Amino acid sequence: MGENVPVAPVLELLAGNRAAISARPPRLNLPVVLRRAASYYIRGLRSEREGIMTTRRQILALAGAAPAWLASTTSAEAAPNFRRMGGAPTAFSIRSSGGRGRGGFGGRGPGAAPGGRGTGPAPGGPPPFDIIEHCHNIGLGGVQMSRIPSTDPEAVKKLRARIEEYGFHLIIDVPWPQPGGDLSNFEAQVKAVKEAGATATHAAMTGRRYEDFAAVEPWKAMFERCQKQMETAEPILRKYKLPVGIENHKGWRAAEQAAWLKRAGSEYLGVCLDFGNNISLCEDPMDTLNTLLPHILFAHIKDMAVEEYEDGFLLSEVPMGEGFLDIKQMVQILRKKDPNMIFDLEMITRDPLKIPVYTARYWATFDDSYSPLPGRDLAKVLALVKKNKPAKPLPRIAGLAPEAQVKAEDDYNNQCIAWAKQNLDM
Repeated sequence: MGENVPVAPVLELLAGNRAAISARPPRLNLPVVLRRAASYYIRGLRSEREGIMTTRRQILALAGAAPAWLASTTSAEAAPNFRRMGGAPTAFSIRSSGGRGRGGFGGRGPGAAPGGRGTGPAPGGPPPFDIIEHCHNIGLGGVQMSRIPSTDPEAVKKLRARIEEYGFHLIIDVPWPQPGGDLSNFEAQVKAVKEAGATATHAAMTGRRYEDFAAVEPWKAMFERCQKQMETAEPILRKYKLPVGIENHKGWRAAEQAAWLKRAGSEYLGVCLDFGNNISLCEDPMDTLNTLLPHILFAHIKDMAVEEYEDGFLLSEVPMGEGFLDIKQMVQILRKKDPNMIFDLEMITRDPLKIPVYTARYWATFDDSYSPLPGRDLAKVLALVKKNKPAKPLPRIAGLAPEAQVKAEDDYNNQCIAWAKQNLDM
């Protein structure tokens, strides 16, 4: 780790006008360059209050991105810079939920106002987590929210104003409708998400199939139900021109998802590519990417590490650069498909997941005719596990005090952000 340094001198170097800074960078009457420089300083102050230490190495990584934004001198609010990495809510699940009631996965907890900004501490509790402000403070360029805080038109305008102020890209999840049910709430949600300025919406839809199902038929019913849900939702998504990225969320293999989307044939049904999830289903990450590539709208970017254990292998998110994924090549392929491809950081801080490929339960949902898992894929992943032994112990948070868990999450995220700025032009 680098030596801890104060953030203020960085601002003086970048902007040369510290006197213009108040408690928050002003929206008006200052050049965009100065406002952005001010935001870096305020980000540092807020990070210190949140217990995030800024190191010399991280400061240099942030400063390395300065030429790109210093060159932008327009007086208008910054348009989204899609080359900047954003943040997915699960990257902050510990900070957002620890001691904060139910505010966890979307930046709106008790006491939060429409637009994701807290109105003050909830009675008897700490301030609500504000995912938009947190992503800005730690140097990210966009945000995914797990829900829109309110469909009230004025609240939606305020949310959009915050997003535009920071030049963020925005993705917001919505509750998905049931076939044959009332669609009015779903349409209101989609309309509000679009008006808030979201590029897309997101759907996870599943848990881990090898944990949730003990036979193929219940899994098959779930998979077909998900397809019907999206078939129901598609006309409304089309009406508002809001595509959905359906995540490969350990529920189906890439070939199954690609075949589904090809059958659907809609530009509004696509993929949120998770860089690492399908390793749990015995897929090489590059195979997952290439199979889903025609349908990918945006991505959850991360690095992964693996380790053998008695029933199979352990799978864990790790700071970028410490795992075995070829992140640079994956990003290059996705940017070739779409130069404005959105990448949201999803460094989930947790104990390693157990992938019990040597147990009968793991194989219960894989049917040779409906949902095959070829032996060559298993062999390929087991070889990958054996070849890529972790250089250091996998992250673990069980048994840590809440403050230590928050610190671990902050540290891992900061390492990812610094690595992405240095290696991925994010």
